[in-house]
Amino acid sequence: MSQWQLWWRRLRKSRLGMLGGAIVLVLYISSIFSGFISPYSPNEQHINHVYAPPQFPSVMSDDGLQWPFVYEYAMSYSEDGLERVYELDKSKRLPIGLFVRGDEYYLLGMIPTDIHLIGVVNGEWFPLGTDRMGRDLLSRILHGGRISLTIGLIGVLITTLLGAFIGAVSGYFGGWIDTVVQRCIELLMSFPAIPLWMALAAALPATWSPIQVYFGIICILSLVGWGGLARQIRGLTLSYREADFVRAALSFGASHFYIIRKHLVPSCYSYLIVVATLAIPATILGETALSFLGLGIRPPMTSWGVLLEEAQHIRVVVQSPWLLLPAVPVLLTVVSFNFLGDALRDAITPDR
Repeated sequence: MSQWQLWWRRLRKSRLGMLGGAIVLVLYISSIFSGFISPYSPNEQHINHVYAPPQFPSVMSDDGLQWPFVYEYAMSYSEDGLERVYELDKSKRLPIGLFVRGDEYYLLGMIPTDIHLIGVVNGEWFPLGTDRMGRDLLSRILHGGRISLTIGLIGVLITTLLGAFIGAVSGYFGGWIDTVVQRCIELLMSFPAIPLWMALAAALPATWSPIQVYFGIICILSLVGWGGLARQIRGLTLSYREADFVRAALSFGASHFYIIRKHLVPSCYSYLIVVATLAIPATILGETALSFLGLGIRPPMTSWGVLLEEAQHIRVVVQSPWLLLPAVPVLLTVVSFNFLGDALRDAITPDR
């Protein structure tokens, strides 16, 4: 069996690892097909349903067992006229349908369509409620996963490439190169992470478009996080640079950078896979923290941190507790990646 087959066979024995991998796969698939799964566009406003609570499906009515449906909301105001009160209008039932037509979107960013997986006809249904502008929270959570999850992947990819290359160069050449690199890493790691993120994020120009801010946040999270990985790869490189396969490559005339690229970095692949898997949730939490503080992703783009920003105020949380629901996918993602990372570590290094 190949090395990959041995890793997979050991990984399958971990139930928590497989569960975490399945949840991560579902989260990424749901974010890719968020336009199809979500009932509405993430920025569509329903002005008659501001801060509407979740509408739960039902199959039982006064007439007995029915096809899944929801009751339409009837909105009124409290006695002082300051709060909206939503009550179920049991005279109006909205059957839940599959593959219903709604807002137009681009499937996979290329195919224009208006078919949604689930929804109601001739009415409005908000499975997880709405926010202060009447936007469907479920649709915004699904679309926000695109930003939060891709920032985790792209950010960790950049961090891994930088950390692996710089750490390998530092450990292989040693001398003054190693000294300069290690002092730079110590300087970078001496700053508290969140204040440094905030300072760099606040420095992004206010004139930047949301997509430019998106890539700027990725660069900030990546450039701050590569130091720890570089130190770990340096330690592995110090143990590999005197190995027989490196000396053999040198005797055949291989250049130093060829040895780093073809021998030293690939020798650390198993370690890099584990570290990258465990670093993705940290990057997602970093973006969530920046967006929660108002220094991350900017409208009209949305992420889980942007959604949680609306739940900062006690009054809003007390009156509309469903606005805390975006914390659930964040929690699921972090826990699932940790389960998967621990299982990968046990599968790749069983004798640790």
